[in-house]
Amino acid sequence: MDVKEVLKKVRKIEIKTRRLSDHVFSGEYHSSFKGRGMTFSEVRAYQFGDDVRNIDWNVTAKTSQPHVKVFEEERELTMMLAVDISGSEYFGTGDVTKRDIITEISATLAFSAMGNNDKIGLMLFSDQVELFIPPAKGRMHVLRIIRELIEFQPKSHRTNIGAALEYMFGILRKKAIVFLLSDFIDADYSEALKVVARKHDITGIRIFDPAEQDIPDLGLVLMRHDETGRYQWTNTSAKAVKKSYRDQYGRRVAYFEDAFRHSGAGTISTSTKDDYAKKFLGYFKQR
Repeated sequence: MDVKEVLKKVRKIEIKTRRLSDHVFSGEYHSSFKGRGMTFSEVRAYQFGDDVRNIDWNVTAKTSQPHVKVFEEERELTMMLAVDISGSEYFGTGDVTKRDIITEISATLAFSAMGNNDKIGLMLFSDQVELFIPPAKGRMHVLRIIRELIEFQPKSHRTNIGAALEYMFGILRKKAIVFLLSDFIDADYSEALKVVARKHDITGIRIFDPAEQDIPDLGLVLMRHDETGRYQWTNTSAKAVKKSYRDQYGRRVAYFEDAFRHSGAGTISTSTKDDYAKKFLGYFKQR
């Protein structure tokens, strides 16, 4: 993709997602997350009505008088977009692929954060971290994020969500609002998710194509795996094959939902055919 074409796509996405973020997302996003980030302010003597969970036991022991830690709301939030760019994200049966929708959602969230003067960062990952852009402010920074989402080509086509979460935990020192965007065709990331969720406010956004939910009846077909590149002849008409596929798909969705629920994190699932704006508005309002 040449520079002119990339810039044209960036501008097109900016126009579409900026309108959505300005008129729909921005207020809901900020009211949903404000107050979640708290910073230490001071230690003072305990007063009637103070939350006992904020008692500073070290100071209390030294002074023989109860003292509490006082926290204040962070006016400035930090958003981190953790985006899966493995091979399976290029799948799509309509006019758009999963990666197209991921790019649109990421851009909308980024402009919503920008509208509230928050910082936005980006991490692109496959089975390794492919790109990390530290959180920063401003329109030019958001446009750079969109450009990378459009044109970045990963070194690997495989997926390792757990490794991405571990990397993010190590590099993000300040509490952040994390949106993890993926089709979640992976496993063994629940433990890493629990660790990250204890420090950050994380939401898993699962993007899928409706055609992925069942295998079509096409007879004997030579299939190629999006991530491994391996070819295999498959009898798509066989009942056992169709059942095995449906069961495997169901297990992955259940694992995703269970992993986030047990970590105390939120989830959104949206297909390439859905109106994702409605899904997000519903999610923000119920938080």
